[in-house]
Amino acid sequence: MGTKRPQLTGRAAILAIVVCAIAMSLAYPVREYISLRRSIAELRAEKARVEAERQELLARDRQSDDPNWIKKTAKERLHYCGPGEKCYVVMEPHQGKEQTAAKQPAAVPPWYQTLWESVEAADKGTGRRAVTGKESVGR
Repeated sequence: MGTKRPQLTGRAAILAIVVCAIAMSLAYPVREYISLRRSIAELRAEKARVEAERQELLARDRQSDDPNWIKKTAKERLHYCGPGEKCYVVMEPHQGKEQTAAKQPAAVPPWYQTLWESVEAADKGTGRRAVTGKESVGR
């Protein structure tokens, strides 16, 4: 009973080294496996999204084969009118004014007229000095 055994024997040290080596050799493959599983899940979600978009486009293609849909769309979007039909387009009074105002661009004088007016203003002293970023810093 008097002999005391050492805490770490040679066999235990070798066993600890072997276990650490196995753990280190498995760490990278496990990480790659998890990464690939995540990638597979993302690709499946992408596939489902693309398939839903494909189905929607196929439904729209089937719909465009219907002659009634073509006529209805032409009437709604392009304001077409069938033979013998009277079609009216009702426009709001304020809507027409906004459209005409938007179509007419503001009158911009030619560059030489602007240049000449600036020279005259500088000569008379009625022009104003433009402030740039560098000048405002010095003040």
